[in-house]
Amino acid sequence: MDAVTKPKLKAKDYQSDIKPVWCRGCGAYSVIASITRALAELQLPREEVAFVSGIGCSSRIPAYASVYGFHGVHGRALPLATGLKIARPELTVLAAGGDGDGFSIGGNHFMHACRRNADITYIVMDNGVYGMTKGQASPTAAPDWTGSVLTPDGPGVPAFRPLEIALAAGASFVARSAANDPAQMKEQIVAAIRHPGFALIHVLCPCVTYRPEQQDEFKARAHADWQPTGDRGEAFNRALVDDGYTTGMLYIAPRPVYAAHPAAPATLDEIAAEFTVG
Repeated sequence: MDAVTKPKLKAKDYQSDIKPVWCRGCGAYSVIASITRALAELQLPREEVAFVSGIGCSSRIPAYASVYGFHGVHGRALPLATGLKIARPELTVLAAGGDGDGFSIGGNHFMHACRRNADITYIVMDNGVYGMTKGQASPTAAPDWTGSVLTPDGPGVPAFRPLEIALAAGASFVARSAANDPAQMKEQIVAAIRHPGFALIHVLCPCVTYRPEQQDEFKARAHADWQPTGDRGEAFNRALVDDGYTTGMLYIAPRPVYAAHPAAPATLDEIAAEFTVG
């Protein structure tokens, strides 16, 4: 069948046959649905899409998508995704993670991925808790959140603010969505994939097991107010006064995209010779 008569791909074509094992009502179901709908809207060939993740509930996503996937180690999704994009620039590369995976053990990689501005889309599902390891407070948990037995008086330290960090580190696309608004999320993912450079989509994604109150909280408080600006100062000011529940595309601006430096071909012997001592 040639390209002219090739049938149009649907969202279900980007879904694998593996049944998700998330808790009933988990916001991640909405995220995978939004991802597959975005891929269908873009009509990206499945063999030209790669999904990379780290460790955590949200990092199961590559297994549930019918594209190339790589399930990496804790906190290392972004260097893996960056390396893949640099080595195979023709691929559409997405990375998925949670607030613990992305902003704790992966925090340093997060900042430098923003700074490098490689052409990848990073979707972070944030619920302020480590849902896979019994509900400890994550970096984005409020200092007075007392829901974990390990911190019965709350973490006691200010929450990590990913949008401000992303702006400070140089991300060229910064957005926030909520799991209860899959239509908005799908549009953000489409825009992020089309954007040339590092794109962060911060998703408010409830954990129904360890933070069940988030189901109603996100629905009641999330409000779609942001329209994108290319002025980083204006974006900072918005983020600084944000209540943590504003959604929309906060900042989009062009920046040089990180890519591999052109180099003359070298044989293995020539490369080995460069490391010869003495």
